[in-house]
Amino acid sequence: MVNLWVLAMACFLISQRLLELYIAENNYKWSIKAGAQEFGKEHYSLFFVLHGCWFIGWIVESSIGKTVAVSELWYVWLSLFVIAQVVRYWCIASLGKAWNTRILVIPDRKLISRGPYQYIKHPNYVAVAIELLVVPLLFGAVITATLATLCNTWLILGIRIPEEEKALSGGNIEKSSH
Repeated sequence: MVNLWVLAMACFLISQRLLELYIAENNYKWSIKAGAQEFGKEHYSLFFVLHGCWFIGWIVESSIGKTVAVSELWYVWLSLFVIAQVVRYWCIASLGKAWNTRILVIPDRKLISRGPYQYIKHPNYVAVAIELLVVPLLFGAVITATLATLCNTWLILGIRIPEEEKALSGGNIEKSSH
């Protein structure tokens, strides 16, 4: 049986993701009108597969045979989750209309280097990686945390960042993906 904490977190995260997809779609339309070119279309759907499996995984795993609603280390996992959320929304605010879930490059635009981007190159990927790890751990879903982290690491480091770097290396362009 799904406990109320799991249900509350799932509802929060689903609402958050839907809002972010809405923002991304509006920013996508703006970027295309500004002449953006999209890169990495062929791997974009893998993020939906990963995140969908992640949601199902931690909800199911945390609901099977558990007698405790949350991990004994809940305060650690929740603190890391909150930090990751702050970083994610700092990324979104820093990129403004340039933020997207896709790799979009607008020719002749400067690379954005304010906010967390002045400190590290891909802060949103770090925040999402933390989230994919700590949400399952918050509810004792260790298998999901491990598998999601491994798959996300492969997808981000092996495919997404190389594709993004290739797209962004084309001169003075604006970073339009997270």
